[in-house]
Amino acid sequence: MSEKTATKTDYNYLSQKPGVQLIKAGTFKKIELNNVLGIPAVKSQIIDVPVTSKENALQLGYFSMQPGEEFEFTYTFLEVKTVIKGKFVIRDDQGKKYVAEAGDVIIFTPDTTVVFDGESDGEAIYSGHRLPEPLFM
Repeated sequence: MSEKTATKTDYNYLSQKPGVQLIKAGTFKKIELNNVLGIPAVKSQIIDVPVTSKENALQLGYFSMQPGEEFEFTYTFLEVKTVIKGKFVIRDDQGKKYVAEAGDVIIFTPDTTVVFDGESDGEAIYSGHRLPEPLFM
């Protein structure tokens, strides 16, 4: 993760006024994670989309991964990830393996370290209680 600390005023948040907003598929272009993580063989993409900077910041994002190198990630915030296509294979810090397929929901609680297995091949939408990560935008 970045050394830069996001502030509540750095971004254009989706939640600007009361009402309904429809976000069409493909609206946001994901970035490659291999450069962000410094692991060239990782085949994974992500994009953070700021929703609100209110007291309980909320982040929306899109995540995908193709078979390749595994990588570790530590969640310091609550995140809910819904698999919309394919599957994600995840191991927790105890070595327990989880396979989440289209329609499944994964909840990551704060201070949880997981490994996204290299056999993962899927797409997900997530929301997290945090400000956007500059590296993922």
